[in-house]
Amino acid sequence: MKKQAEALIPTPHGDFRMMAFAERQDDPMPHIALVHKDFEPEKPTLVRIHSECMTGDLFGSKRCDCGEQLEKALELTAQKGGIVLYLRQEGRGIGLINKLKAYKLQDQGLNTIDANIHLGFEPDERHYDVALSILEQLGVKEIHLLTNNPEKIAALDHAPIKVLSRVPLIIEPGNRNREYLKVKRQLMGHML
Repeated sequence: MKKQAEALIPTPHGDFRMMAFAERQDDPMPHIALVHKDFEPEKPTLVRIHSECMTGDLFGSKRCDCGEQLEKALELTAQKGGIVLYLRQEGRGIGLINKLKAYKLQDQGLNTIDANIHLGFEPDERHYDVALSILEQLGVKEIHLLTNNPEKIAALDHAPIKVLSRVPLIIEPGNRNREYLKVKRQLMGHML
């Protein structure tokens, strides 16, 4: 995994260097690091590790809080000269097609965990070794991790990158995602 391309991307929150990380130069789905222009690797860095959610991030789906979390993470990392890692692991790592199948099962009464299990997956198939690799390549040594997910914290427990603190990323629940957030809190241990 190495940086294949980089360009400056102006956003509503400020200027970020967008870097594409992949094994091959022709990979159509690279992982992305959005590194704020004020990032200084020798200082503790605010970092968000965000897994792709096309329905929420791109289309504004109200089934989840992903798009709102991404927007808030960009705002906060811009204020602190931080980094947003955008990992290509849609649907908790099961991919978009299976995510849509899981949504259909949820519409029939299953919760998000039971829907994934029904499809033959673990409740969460994501991995964070790619995030560690990217952070190491960027020269990051110490971070403030912007997350509610205890699995992300655990993934960094024995890493060479030191987590100085967890910064909560709180989004107000809406009518359409209240049950989803309840499952994340009660069954997956998210700190909401």
